[in-house]
Amino acid sequence: MSYPPMAKSFSFWDHPVESIEKALDLRKKIEALKKSVSDIMGEAVASTGIGKKVDGRKGKRSSATRAKMAAAAKARWAARKRGAAKAAVPAEAAAKAPRKKRTMSPEARARIAAAQRARWAKAKGK
Repeated sequence: MSYPPMAKSFSFWDHPVESIEKALDLRKKIEALKKSVSDIMGEAVASTGIGKKVDGRKGKRSSATRAKMAAAAKARWAARKRGAAKAAVPAEAAAKAPRKKRTMSPEARARIAAAQRARWAKAKGK
């Protein structure tokens, strides 16, 4: 039985019985092959697939790796704190005056405002 491409449903019950039986047969064959592989290779590749970790972790870091990362982070923070204490305020930085905040001249603001008004007038069709 053929359905038009747009009317095809993805429900399990909409498939013909023959295709469901065929899928079930394939599933049984796959399970039998997996069992054969696990019998040959051992429990490490049982039904989870070859190369999958046995302990169920999905890419999580080991405790040894986490300990190394924590030690490296502590070392970075210690170095940062040492550096901050050593050079609290350099003489050059204290001598420099803070930068003055830039401001626009009234003429520049007027030019920008006029240009914006012209853009709006054009957009509104006036």
